[in-house]
Amino acid sequence: MNELERYYRILELEPGATLDEVNQAYKDLVFVWHPDRLPKDNIRLQQKAQEKLKAINEARDKLRSWNGNSANGKHHHTARHPSPQPNGKHDPASYYQSPQPNGKHDNGSHYQSPQPNGKYYTTSHYQSPQPKRPPETTSQPPKTNPDLSGKDFSRANLSNKDLSGRNLSYANLTGADLSDTFMHKVILRGANLSEANLFRANLLLADLREANLRNANLIGADLSGADLRGADLTGAKIRSGDRLLVKLIGANLAGAIMPDGHTHS
Repeated sequence: MNELERYYRILELEPGATLDEVNQAYKDLVFVWHPDRLPKDNIRLQQKAQEKLKAINEARDKLRSWNGNSANGKHHHTARHPSPQPNGKHDPASYYQSPQPNGKHDNGSHYQSPQPNGKYYTTSHYQSPQPKRPPETTSQPPKTNPDLSGKDFSRANLSNKDLSGRNLSYANLTGADLSDTFMHKVILRGANLSEANLFRANLLLADLREANLRNANLIGADLSGADLRGADLTGAKIRSGDRLLVKLIGANLAGAIMPDGHTHS
């Protein structure tokens, strides 16, 4: 695999994707790996998010540069810079901006890492707290995820694991501890998650069609964009009093059996 193909893989794209596809993939992945979406007390996931953002920034900038130079008959890489827009302003997606203590964003820097004293430091480029590594090992292409469909994980402790993109369709996860587990785009179609603990689990864009979620703990879980068609959520914990404590933004609930027993139309 050459360097260019590696950058496409980092952005989860096929080689030859258009510049618009590169920009959209970048925005999607920055949203997914935003540190504020992950538990603040999970140092491992916070560090992984920082490394992911660094790799995503590098891949996007290299591909933008390559596409721009290809249009001009050149193929060398240029320095990092935000892309000028027709209105003369810069594309805000060129930078990942972390909120500051005063509620504003620093428009002149890349990702800013929170420090132990609660403050932020600013650099001209995103800097990982990890020791600097050679460019060829800064980021690796996604590893092939094993097929875990139909596997028995009943009562298993999978807390804080990264299961993103895994195929767990029809797996037995009865009573499993999946608290704070990262499961972006995980396939759980037909899986048995009855009585599972999904406290603060990240199930963004997960496939949960016909999944059994009876009596599962979904407090704090993020199911934004998840496909829950035909899922059974009877008795699932999603509220504290009158407060809904599950993110369901953009989720597809057609035909799902809701916690109170009624079928969502």
